[in-house]
Amino acid sequence: MTAAATPELRPIMKSLFLGTAVAIVLGAAAPTFAAPKSAGPDPSLVSAVDIPYERFTLANGLRVIVHTDRKAPIIATSIWYHVGSKDEPAGKTGFAHLFEHLMFNGSENYNNDWFVALQEMGATSYNGTTWFDRTNYFQNVPTPGLERILFLESDRMGHLLGAIDQTKLTNQIGVVQNEKRQGDNQPYGKTEYRILEGLFPEGHPYRHSTIGSMADLSAASLEDVKTWFKTWYGPNNAVLVLAGDIDAATAKPLVEKYFGDLPAGPAVERRLRAWVPERSETVRETMEDQVSNTRLYRVWAVPGLNDQDAQNLSIAAATLGGGNSSRLYKDLVRDKQLAIGVSGYLQPFEAVSLLQIEVDVKPGVNADTVNARLDQLLADFLAKGPTKDEVGRVAMRAVSGTIRGLEAVGGFGGKAVTLAEGELYSGDPEQFKKDLSAYVNATPASVQAAAQRWISKGDYQLTVYPYGSLQQVAGKGIDRSKLPPVDGAPALEFPAVERAKLSNGIEVVFAKRDTVPVVNLSMVFDAGNAADSREKLGTQSLMLSLLDEGTAKRTGIEIAEEEERLGANIGAGAGNDTTEVSLSALSTNLAPSLDLWADIIRNPKFDPAELERVRGIQIAGIAQEESQPQTLALRLLPPLIYGTAHPYGVPLTGSGTVEGVKAVTRSDLVNFHQTWLRPDNATIFASGATTLGTLMPLLEKTVGAWATPSVPKGAKTFTTASAPTASKIILIDRPGSPQSFILAGYPLARKGTDDNLALTTVNTPLGGVFTSRLNMNLREDKGWSYGVSTAISQTSEQMPFYVFAPVQTDKTGAALTELRKDITAYVTDKPITPDEVKSTLAFLTGRLPGAYESSAAVLDALETNARLKRPDDYQVTYAAKLNALSRDQLVAAAKANIDVNRLLWVVVGDRQKVEPQLKTLGLPIEVK
Repeated sequence: MTAAATPELRPIMKSLFLGTAVAIVLGAAAPTFAAPKSAGPDPSLVSAVDIPYERFTLANGLRVIVHTDRKAPIIATSIWYHVGSKDEPAGKTGFAHLFEHLMFNGSENYNNDWFVALQEMGATSYNGTTWFDRTNYFQNVPTPGLERILFLESDRMGHLLGAIDQTKLTNQIGVVQNEKRQGDNQPYGKTEYRILEGLFPEGHPYRHSTIGSMADLSAASLEDVKTWFKTWYGPNNAVLVLAGDIDAATAKPLVEKYFGDLPAGPAVERRLRAWVPERSETVRETMEDQVSNTRLYRVWAVPGLNDQDAQNLSIAAATLGGGNSSRLYKDLVRDKQLAIGVSGYLQPFEAVSLLQIEVDVKPGVNADTVNARLDQLLADFLAKGPTKDEVGRVAMRAVSGTIRGLEAVGGFGGKAVTLAEGELYSGDPEQFKKDLSAYVNATPASVQAAAQRWISKGDYQLTVYPYGSLQQVAGKGIDRSKLPPVDGAPALEFPAVERAKLSNGIEVVFAKRDTVPVVNLSMVFDAGNAADSREKLGTQSLMLSLLDEGTAKRTGIEIAEEEERLGANIGAGAGNDTTEVSLSALSTNLAPSLDLWADIIRNPKFDPAELERVRGIQIAGIAQEESQPQTLALRLLPPLIYGTAHPYGVPLTGSGTVEGVKAVTRSDLVNFHQTWLRPDNATIFASGATTLGTLMPLLEKTVGAWATPSVPKGAKTFTTASAPTASKIILIDRPGSPQSFILAGYPLARKGTDDNLALTTVNTPLGGVFTSRLNMNLREDKGWSYGVSTAISQTSEQMPFYVFAPVQTDKTGAALTELRKDITAYVTDKPITPDEVKSTLAFLTGRLPGAYESSAAVLDALETNARLKRPDDYQVTYAAKLNALSRDQLVAAAKANIDVNRLLWVVVGDRQKVEPQLKTLGLPIEVK
């Protein structure tokens, strides 16, 4: 996967249960459905799900699918090549993914970094991914950028080989190897290799991971990668989807113009044969890793995504381990308290799928005891099958989860992905309809039969212990000497903001987005991690975790099951400044969903038994954070740069400390809830397919009569935090780490409520985008990292400046030297250039039309505007204010605020290998 500023660690493993996002045709108003009286989606709701499309095929075999969605002036372009890691022969593992990286390094007629062109036109949601069965590339572009993106995609499909040289290949081998190191460096990061080798026999195409082996990557030659391209990257092995502000009549001549003259590749009918390895014996293995608790894996190889049992097996996995209402969670986590977490899901692939169950063993509990109980629970499920209610609830989650993805035209999910997957794997863009119908039509008997057929024997068990424990086309072609122009950015369409107040004074802020029948809302409290108890850090997190574990009239299980029946998602969380309880509801089930949401907020029971159980889970979670390099650094840095007395001087994860969590009493939870989660400290934000007139009576009924408690409202006291006067390094020893995680920061003098437009803008070319100076240096030029970035976190009060840099172990000192050198140059002799100003402004303004496509994005904007005291028209006026910035203003903002000599550096890595490198920098080093 090609990373932007915040990299993914592995190609995404997507659960079939969650499904892919599909679209719904609603017209002016959503159809009316009765609220469910029992589990399972209403058939009329399912029948309304649709993605209208037109399809055509070029003479060279390129399949093209076009879907029209005019809600925003953007077009999702998504191109899928039917090749992945399962097509790699022995000795060439990792080639599909390596080649995906090379596709971003320029083509013959645009021999520049791909992301430069995307950022110039204001593209959003862009990336590429590789998995067992496919490689895809995607981006959303403003409508005027369509010809440019078709030029670029066609140029790398048909004119790539002349732009690949040994320098680029060597660099990207280094980048991919750092991606592998970064993944391996995570807790449980190496289990994928063991699982695949344990499930599949020698010679099976799915036996090796997509990331590949270090040796095979190092051995890759120019001839190897060119052969790979010639074999797999022809138009006859690809599907192109255009979704959004486009129609087939417009698309067809443009696609013909840019892709029509590309020759077809060789026939690709003979693929490596994959099969479901059926076994009668269980394979058991163990391994040790740098983890905080033991984890049990049970994995079965089952049929691929087109098999008739696919959805039945997905339901079986979700019934067993998919959420707080699942059987394993109820028994192992809630009742017997043998575990702190479970999961169950199906990973669907073209020829074979994996049904996987994971159990995180509670610290102090013997793994054999948990394994024995897990055997009993699985045997009971196979013998009796699921209940009708369980099957219905899982089906409702699948359908409602699908509908929530309806607004997005592209990105990692959305309509373009759904159409492409259907065409690529099933030869039918409407395969999603068959999949949804299979969920709805599933019965307890069908699920039980599929489970008995595929998971009653032959599983792979892994226990991970903590250490110590078609045709050729000739044509004239097009002029590829220059990029097509992007003529004018479309105007941002941000919905009107409406306001009202409930009878108890809670303000309601609303913006309508009715593309799909979903309403997203949140009750936001002026609290956040800054309000957490300094005497008992972790009080807030523990309180939030217990909100849905029982109320005065509902148990935790009843809450989870009702949420599933309604197709609702309720969550609670906190940032630095605010705490919120959110709800995503189907419009048709809005009233009962609001009733459940309000009960969770207003009437938590904080049952003593549940408190002890959840306390144990949170303490184990802190241990997990401390075993992972990135979260360990995020825990340590804020108290170091703000001081422990400052409201922001707490672990950035918000989970608190072990000592604090252990000390929390039920009275502390009740007091925190009454002090901070109260109507006179709350604002409700909402966006979606309803009206303020419809919403207000429902809110009045559920939270309008909520009375202010008698205890005083909480207040946060902020003092000015002084940045360090000189840099130093905090080295955290993590023996054996293949990579060092570098995190640096210091508090700026500015608040988030100040006018920070120049400062946040000038951060973009330094470390805020893929093409930033820091990332291009350490990743693209030197190949030492998978992704480097800088960030200015817009907290309400004093903002921090952060630098993030995971780097390979043997380059830790050199990388830190480069970071310091580049940041220093940016505020001294090499400030932001005129070209960087131009490209940054083009990127930030050009991306606006697609930035608020979904109601969730609109909701986030409403909340951010309120928190940072911005006017309601901030998004609408943003582009004009941005374009009014001068280079002098940007240079001045950087020089006034960014100071490399104030950065405190936290380095998590192998001390024995890293400390000698760091000593050459001349900075004080403190080892922890």
